Order: sequence, then C-alpha cells, then structure tokens
Amino acid sequence: MRITGDSVEGKAELDNFIDPENPFPVIATTSELLTTGVDAKTCKLIVLDKTIASMTTFKQIIGRGTRIDEENGKWFFTIMDFKKATALFRDPDFDGDPVVIYEPDDDDDPVPPDPPPDDDDTDDDDDDGGGEGIQKIRVSNVPARIIAERISYYMDGNLITESYRDFSRKQIQAEYASLDEFLYRWNSTKKKQAIIDELEEHGIILDNLAEEVGKEFGDFDLICHIAYGQPPLTRKERANKVKKRDYFTKYGEQARAVLTALLDKYADEGVGTLESAKVLRLDPFKAMGTPVEIINDIFGGKDKFDNAILELEQELFRREGSA
Repeated sequence: MRITGDSVEGKAELDNFIDPENPFPVIATTSELLTTGVDAKTCKLIVLDKTIASMTTFKQIIGRGTRIDEENGKWFFTIMDFKKATALFRDPDFDGDPVVIYEPDDDDDPVPPDPPPDDDDTDDDDDDGGGEGIQKIRVSNVPARIIAERISYYMDGNLITESYRDFSRKQIQAEYASLDEFLYRWNSTKKKQAIIDELEEHGIILDNLAEEVGKEFGDFDLICHIAYGQPPLTRKERANKVKKRDYFTKYGEQARAVLTALLDKYADEGVGTLESAKVLRLDPFKAMGTPVEIINDIFGGKDKFDNAILELEQELFRREGSA
C-alpha cells in the first residue's frame, strides 16, 4: 500500500497498517512516513531505497523499528539497505566511535564477533567466574547499556547516546528538580538506601559515578555534585567535621564511643553501614557489648537508638552554614 501525503486512499489505511490486529496492509511504501512519529510497534522490516544524508532523519527512520512489542512477538527488526544509508552507523556522530567494524565475506557468519576483552575485563572474569557483578540497567523500563562512560538507550523509538554523567544528572533532576527538593527528601527519609534503590530503577548506578568522580565520596555527595554542581566532600571529611562539633556532648561516654565508631564505619564504607542491622555485631562494637546491650543499656531502648542514628545522619549531611 502506497501511504503518502498526496494519497487519500493510502492515508486512510495508515491506522490499519499500524494496528497489528488488522491483516491488511502489511507492506507500506512511503517517502517520509517513518520520520513523522508513526507508532508502528510491530514494524519488522525497513527497506531503504533513497539516499539519506541527514543523521537526524536516519535515526528517526530506524527508530521506528526499535520498538519492542512483547504481546505480538516483536523483539527485533531488519534493515534492508539499497543506498548504503547504514554507513551512518559508522559515523562517530551516531553514538561515538564503533566498538567493532565487521565486513564479512560471502561464506562468513553475518553476526559480528564480540570485541576482544580488555586486560582488566579478562582479569575480572578470572576472579569472579564470569558474569558475576554485571548489572543490567533500565531507563524508563527500557533496557540500556553503558559503553565506557557513555550510555545508549531507545526512547520513543529514537536512539539516544550521551555521557553517563549527563544522563545521570538529567535523571536525578527529573526526580528532584532542585537541590532543596533533594535535600528535603534525603533528610526526611529514614532509610537512605530507599532513595539509592529508586535511582537505580532509573538507571543511575552510583558505583559507576564513583569510578569517575572518586570512590572516596559517598552517595550523598555524588548525587549533589553530579546533579546540582555542589563541591563534594569525602566520607572521611564529613565524618571528621561531625567529630569536631560539640554534637556528642549530650551523650554519655559509652554512647559517644558507639557513635564515633559508626562515623568511622561510614567513612570507610558509606551510609548503608549506618542503617545496617548487622553493624553492631562487627568490630569494634563486639567489645562494647551485644547489639541488645548496646541498644538497651547504652542508649536506653530501640527508639532512642534509632533517633541517635537519625540525628547522626542529620549532622553528617548538614549543609554548611545551617544551624
């Protein structure tokens, strides 16, 4: 079916072409149909028979085939190219330098081989048995992959490639439009891990950002620095600032020793340690008593212990200049 702007009959069949429940038409010939946002989720074959010089147009066209339709068994699509338009895939402006360029001979497998692993990757595979520790991420429930410090994903049928840092900033700001909004959520949330888990659902893996910014920075500072341009403090710097304040004077000697040890744990391992129910079973807390003894005898009960932890976190993440 010819579906173009000047074909009344063809335009009338457009909805039938898009709807997978309708048996006709299943083949459409057009000049600009695939660049106009047509949502043909079950499109499995795109045939290119005209020269395409525009990268934007090329992305729009192939983007129509990238949509997944699980209900109708659409998991992939094929491009049949008669004008060498797919050479644009090799253009660095598409999504950076290609990982591999594969030009098979007539008898070769058309599927390109995996790129050779880096030395670091080989070492990691030997250590972890292969594959363990690899995280799959999703962006708005769409699978995505990180390529070095860049991330590629499909949104509304369009391939989007950007630095992982820029992607993370946009995703965080989409959740928390301002620094004040994020700080309010962070300080009012009892378990900070809940915020970290929410960000991971949006494809933000803070460990990946730590590789770029510095592993000595905690989750709070990574978020504030990446999303809102705040100068980061290391976990150790934050812990030392709390120790220098007169915050501990309201506690007894044993309680101060516990809170100081918790600060040291935060400096070494992060905020998750403060919220872990198992931390009081570790050194140096074992020498101070059992978890029950520390909570009941030293702090006077679970509610008072939980409140002490909450106040400790408020001191850790207090904005400079605030009372």
